[in-house]
Amino acid sequence: MSSPPLLASPPGMSDRRYDLDWIRVGAFMLLILYHVGMFYVPWDWHVNSPRQIEVLEPIMMLTSPWRLTLLFLVSGCATRFLADGFEARGKSGWALAGSRTLRLLPPLLFGMFVIVPPQSYYEVVEAAKGLGMADPAHGAVLKDFWVRYATSTGHWCDADGCLTTPTWNHLWFIAYLLPYSLILAALIAIPGVRRGLLAGAERLFSGWGVIVWPILYLFAIRWFLAPRFDITHALTDDWYNHALSFGAFLFGYLIARSEEVRQTLIRIRWPALIVGLCGWAGWATYAWVYRGDATPPEQLRQAMRFVYVLDQAGFMAAILGFGARWLNHGGPVLRYLSIGVFPFYIVHQTVAVVAAHNLALLKLPLGLEAVLVILITALGCLAAYEVARRLGWLGLLLGVKPGAATRSSPPVTA
Repeated sequence: MSSPPLLASPPGMSDRRYDLDWIRVGAFMLLILYHVGMFYVPWDWHVNSPRQIEVLEPIMMLTSPWRLTLLFLVSGCATRFLADGFEARGKSGWALAGSRTLRLLPPLLFGMFVIVPPQSYYEVVEAAKGLGMADPAHGAVLKDFWVRYATSTGHWCDADGCLTTPTWNHLWFIAYLLPYSLILAALIAIPGVRRGLLAGAERLFSGWGVIVWPILYLFAIRWFLAPRFDITHALTDDWYNHALSFGAFLFGYLIARSEEVRQTLIRIRWPALIVGLCGWAGWATYAWVYRGDATPPEQLRQAMRFVYVLDQAGFMAAILGFGARWLNHGGPVLRYLSIGVFPFYIVHQTVAVVAAHNLALLKLPLGLEAVLVILITALGCLAAYEVARRLGWLGLLLGVKPGAATRSSPPVTA
């Protein structure tokens, strides 16, 4: 008896999904631009420009509801290909656990203690200036900064609370992806669980189920969990975010090899895009009108939960559909970026924070300053990758496996 489509690649379907590679690269690039934009919008971030641009807010909201969720989904797809590869070689789900740990734990630890500290340093500098300190960089508040950062003895506090260190900041994606991968590895290591999950997914996500059930799931967690659990990125108390991110990760694992799902997403890509754009327009308008201390009516707040979900589901379905239709091809650019984008992600926010804070002191024209922040961030990302690919096993600290830059690798990076 032949396996159902979700259990193995259908005839003619490649074991490599270049469209998922392109989508992953694009999502990480959007993330980099988003974090540069965070410097200029009036939202709380590690550092903020004294010349804020409020009109950027709706543009930032174009990706904020779904950007990281899409990355978790694509990471789930990548994990499916990796797990199937281990199974084809007669290895158990525990091989997946070991592979994911080796891939994700070194950059997480290195990031927390080497890459992220400059972000916290400049966050303390700006907070100290806000409290009236003229030159905090040369004062007691930042003395022995790294030691105090690493030992959680900084006691850097203001009216909003104290800075927790060591921290992972933007690397929370890795901190969450690692346990998700280990949980999945444990599940599929249990006899019969993997086949049961995939067979159930085959029935659940056939036809319109691939869009209907995710919308219902997203609405349920938005309605019941989001009001009760703020997004903290602290791992232990982040239950709405776990339901969203692990749900997307598992969904990606289940649908990665389904040709029926792929064809359905291609067919609905235009309606999905329209739904996503309408959801974004409604959500961005709502957030703009009720920005600051304005309080929306409760009925409107409840209605916006569904609008937010339409934004999420519509854009993700559209991106997957357009990607499947037009992006299933490789080439040297994709080979370079599919490996390089992970170290880009690891270092980008630190480069952006350092560049933005110091360029702001020069009081350059705003447009020139923004262009320079983007350019310096891009060059810093490229430099980090070029260094990492030459470090052998030490390249794992920046997310590059030895020899990965010289061979074609499966879409298995974070």
